[in-house]
Amino acid sequence: MKYKLLLLLLLASSLAFPQKLTEELESRLLGSKRKITIVTPSGYNEKDKKKYPLLVLLDGQYLTDPFAGTLSYTSYWDDLPQVIIVGIEQQEGEKRDEDCDTYESTGLPQGTGDLFYRFIGEELVPYMEKEYNIAPLKIIAGHGLTAGFINFFLYKEKPLFNAYVSFSPQLPNFMETRLPKTLSEIKKPVYYYMATADDDVKPIREKIITLNDSIKAVDNKALNYKFDDFKDASHYSLVTYGIPSALYHIFSQYKPITLAEFEQKLVTMPEGHVEYLENKYDAIKENLGVDIPVRLNDFRAIEAAIIKNGNFDELKDLSSIAKKSYPKTIIGEYYEGLYYEKKGKLNKAKKVYLNAYAYNDIGDYTKDFILQKAESLNID
Repeated sequence: MKYKLLLLLLLASSLAFPQKLTEELESRLLGSKRKITIVTPSGYNEKDKKKYPLLVLLDGQYLTDPFAGTLSYTSYWDDLPQVIIVGIEQQEGEKRDEDCDTYESTGLPQGTGDLFYRFIGEELVPYMEKEYNIAPLKIIAGHGLTAGFINFFLYKEKPLFNAYVSFSPQLPNFMETRLPKTLSEIKKPVYYYMATADDDVKPIREKIITLNDSIKAVDNKALNYKFDDFKDASHYSLVTYGIPSALYHIFSQYKPITLAEFEQKLVTMPEGHVEYLENKYDAIKENLGVDIPVRLNDFRAIEAAIIKNGNFDELKDLSSIAKKSYPKTIIGEYYEGLYYEKKGKLNKAKKVYLNAYAYNDIGDYTKDFILQKAESLNID
């Protein structure tokens, strides 16, 4: 019995952390098996309907762990969403150079480079979509040689990836002029992140600085661009600085309502607070492919803004969203009761508060809390 209990505890603890699996994917294009590492987030269950953005990592042999660690930490605090990672191993022999082979005359993939490019788009990503719950948002990242290579996916009329993380890219021929032109013509939103450092490899850094100037000049609302030039960092250490910067850029819409956002936007709005909340979560779903209920702290932020501006009618709309996000819980009833309380309908408010006692607790919205609200009205 003790051994069974221990086994169950070990199984439960393993499910509380990201799961890492290394396997060999058979490739018809490459004519061989390719080693990949897949990291699924804590609590991942393929039977659930919840979908996750996909992060494809070139140079997976050394980029997978730092990306996985950052995402594990930030998703724990719900600062960033959970993501499924697939890292492609490229350390065997001269595999990395072969994967990124390009024509000098055209600057486009050739031979093994073309096959590797097709492997990612025609075999790896479809495999991940078939075997895992993948959301529409797909990210690709690389470093040095592979960071330059990922830009080829932007050359397609309908790019496979929505977001690109380019650490100190080694640029193929003509990319300095071709990439800015491509980014100026994209129609659907694309997130593009690029980084260098003051102690980066000099020839690489010079081209990156030129490329950054060209991309900054692009006038296209579909392009969401961020560039970092890290101080006291090298070609290698810049990656550790760049990973969180890149991820927070790509998932900027996902973050909970911040104190600055509350003070500078919400409080200054005389009305439209619930609409602001709805638009925020609609954007998370539409642009990031992540469908999540409204966070409890975001409800509190909207509540505080409504109360401060005295626009109490919006509490009824907030109640509707709460009931939809968390059915059968106290939070929806609380906002309905608060609406009646602020409108001076105290008997109605007390009735709603007391009825809410039959609902489930969620966060700080507990049975004790709702009873205190009813008793505070001081009416029979």
